[in-house]
Amino acid sequence: RIMGKMKYLVIHCTATPEGREVSAADIRHWHCDPKSQGGQGWKQVGYTDLIHLDGSVERLVDNNEDANVDPWEITNGAAGYNSVSRHIVYAGGVSKADGKPKDTRTLEQKRALVAYVRRFHERFPQVRIVGHCELNPKKACPSFDVQAWLRSIGIRQT
Repeated sequence: RIMGKMKYLVIHCTATPEGREVSAADIRHWHCDPKSQGGQGWKQVGYTDLIHLDGSVERLVDNNEDANVDPWEITNGAAGYNSVSRHIVYAGGVSKADGKPKDTRTLEQKRALVAYVRRFHERFPQVRIVGHCELNPKKACPSFDVQAWLRSIGIRQT
């Protein structure tokens, strides 16, 4: 397969309860294990990077950091968009109290996401930053309004 020009940076949540840490192994299990073992049976996880509760960023899928999505960089974050997208995820996104979508980002996660997205936008200003729900309206993910948040941190997209 030929590589595609990156068009989207898609922000996700793991849809796990507030305060619960998520490991790379958890995500690999959820996405790549066979359905018979509780996974999705995908060849690859859904995200390039995972933002932990403490704000540390863990790389899940190798990436050469250019403006193309090479075949080995494709993650399964949003059906129909994966060959032209990079996907990042923060641990959380669901209220512990009622299990409903909620912006559960810790202060450290918010700081890490601001730094990540600003750096990304400086390098790739042509790439549109969106929440998963903007590509798939059936999803609540990432449990916050990405466009309003981008404006609040000074990122203007055309």
